[in-house]
Amino acid sequence: MKCPHCNNELNELPLCYGIEAPQYFYTVPEEKRTELTDDFCVIDEQHFFIRGHIEIPIIDSHEKFIWSVWASLSAENFLKSNELLLVEGREEEEPYFGWLSTELSIYPLTTLSLKTRVHTQEVGAVPLIELEQTDHPLAVEQREGISIERVKEIAHLINHG
Repeated sequence: MKCPHCNNELNELPLCYGIEAPQYFYTVPEEKRTELTDDFCVIDEQHFFIRGHIEIPIIDSHEKFIWSVWASLSAENFLKSNELLLVEGREEEEPYFGWLSTELSIYPLTTLSLKTRVHTQEVGAVPLIELEQTDHPLAVEQREGISIERVKEIAHLINHG
């Protein structure tokens, strides 16, 4: 498969992109970075983040495109999500409010601080991140889906800037 924008050969079209830590993590001194795991981040024992997936349907496909992102949570909801980490049935929990804490620079408007609802999934699965229904391009894509051409465009933008 070739990238339609630069004609470089793509072995496989990636359907998931993510970032190692919330945006705020990179702006604070290292000594204030209390904890960072694959799924949780605590900064200065005051700021709490959870990793989750924004799933975007791919039109005319059974596949989904995924942004692996970070959302901030209140201390109370962060503790609750940790307490339920290995509890069966945790997916019945009400969604938590959060702020998107990942900058996805391929969008013309910032993605930082978009309102989200963090939906806990069954044990072993990362939460799903639902964006508030706004006219932000990312929120529109989550609601309406994207074409396979858009997936290729995203791959090009990420791989070739």
